[in-house]
Amino acid sequence: MMLIDPHAHMVSRTTDDYAAMAASGVVAVIEPAFWLGQPRTFVGTYVDYLSSIVGFERFRAGQFGIRHYCTVGLNSKEANNEELAEGVMEWLPRFALKEGVVAIGEIGYDEQTPLEDKYFRLQLELAKELNLPVMIHTPHRDKKRGTTRSMDVCEEHGIDPSMVIIDHNNEETAAETLQRGYWAGFTIYPSTKMGNERMVELLKQYGSERIIVDSACDWGISDCLGVAKTATLALERGIPQEVVHRVCYQNALDAYGQSGQMNEEDWLNPSAIDQRTLFEGNTILRGGREPHIEVPGERRAGQLIIE
Repeated sequence: MMLIDPHAHMVSRTTDDYAAMAASGVVAVIEPAFWLGQPRTFVGTYVDYLSSIVGFERFRAGQFGIRHYCTVGLNSKEANNEELAEGVMEWLPRFALKEGVVAIGEIGYDEQTPLEDKYFRLQLELAKELNLPVMIHTPHRDKKRGTTRSMDVCEEHGIDPSMVIIDHNNEETAAETLQRGYWAGFTIYPSTKMGNERMVELLKQYGSERIIVDSACDWGISDCLGVAKTATLALERGIPQEVVHRVCYQNALDAYGQSGQMNEEDWLNPSAIDQRTLFEGNTILRGGREPHIEVPGERRAGQLIIE
């Protein structure tokens, strides 16, 4: 079964993670712009970060047979630094037009402050202007109120729910998100968000319509195989394969494919892997390691294991 992880912070992960994801069936990842754990203090560091997720990470993923896309945005925590936020907002339109950018995100609320609200609304308007989907981060604290408020604000700005992915849902928010017509993302992240067992129970309750499973793997204690492990457990627990296919692959493609930047042909007819390739003079190889090289057409989707 082919899988998509539509929320993976791969800049924080290793090449071993890319290899493991490819071996598990992941054919594509989406990397949302996010908070790096330590606040950025000036706009130049943000520009370099966005450059890396539209550039080097695309290259690095491709060296393991995974198609890489990203979303760009000012995250909610750093929206509270007004000087930084103003600088980032000047740069965002340029990055939003880059190849492989499939949404504005992840944006939304953290502490639900006035500044978070201001920059959330500005970025919704940018998404409207560019006709891009929106990926919304729902807050860790006071999640239900923050999720409802996020959807209310989207509707105030005239954003069609079909263009919005509300992420980090849980049992408390799932019903409202789905009832209001939004895509409902569920993050398989140990302890803090959603576990595999809980996700399977939600699939039994809600089925597959507009539900998306992701890992949000990052610099914290997280699992880059969250989507694959959930798919496996769901099948073992009797969830129909069609349901698993939709929530771990097709729905993400349908939601983010609205950008015009994400196409199934990107991995059904992939470019050959040649690990001798350089990016800005750099290679993923170290210490005389032998590169993996394949003949064009040798690899097929679902056969992405690199020894």
